[in-house]
Amino acid sequence: MQHSLLVVDDEQKVLDIICPYLEQEGFRVSSATTGNEAIRKVEEIKPDLVVLDWMLPEKSGLDICRDIRGISGIAVIMLTAKTEEMDRVLGLEMGADDYMTKPFSLRELSARIRSVLRRVSSKKSDEEVLQRGDLLIDVEKVRVWKNEEEVFLTAGEFQILYTLAKRPGVVYSRLQLLQATTGDAYINYERSIDSHVSHLRKKIGDGESGVRYIQTVHGLGYRFREDR
Repeated sequence: MQHSLLVVDDEQKVLDIICPYLEQEGFRVSSATTGNEAIRKVEEIKPDLVVLDWMLPEKSGLDICRDIRGISGIAVIMLTAKTEEMDRVLGLEMGADDYMTKPFSLRELSARIRSVLRRVSSKKSDEEVLQRGDLLIDVEKVRVWKNEEEVFLTAGEFQILYTLAKRPGVVYSRLQLLQATTGDAYINYERSIDSHVSHLRKKIGDGESGVRYIQTVHGLGYRFREDR
């Protein structure tokens, strides 16, 4: 299967380097230079993954990532010259699935893209659709519905929900959930899971009916309500 990518950067010379290389790597590649163009192409092309530069005119990459998350749960890799830990955490909390600091090699970018795409598609089981209360989780299509209305989750949020929902009652530590969403790349950012869970709870309306699907186990982590 040939995966489609959208590369967003305001420097044409950067696009002229990245896009041909990724095409040689077997991807189908489109590009955008502004936030508005990026959102439009996300809606039109529906790429499997977006490579998104942090520093863009008009809108920052974080704002664009937030906008993308409002319409789609496709994977996002952020590219940035920022190196501070809080910047990395902020990018992850805004819904980015991975984070690369400039300068980087094209080979590493290709490897990161393949790794994120594998994580998105690998969470399959013999039970491809999970029914948990009024939540329907389609594992193969990576889509979620609540009361027949689709809920748009980031790839990371989906992995957290799927990891917890497939084994109700089992407690997962923040580190285990982080490894399920990002692999081993960000094992020092366990607390970012709290933000992901908070965003996930809001999106699925967790607790609105008085029953919480995702339960906090203080000092340990999280679990999915066992009787759901």
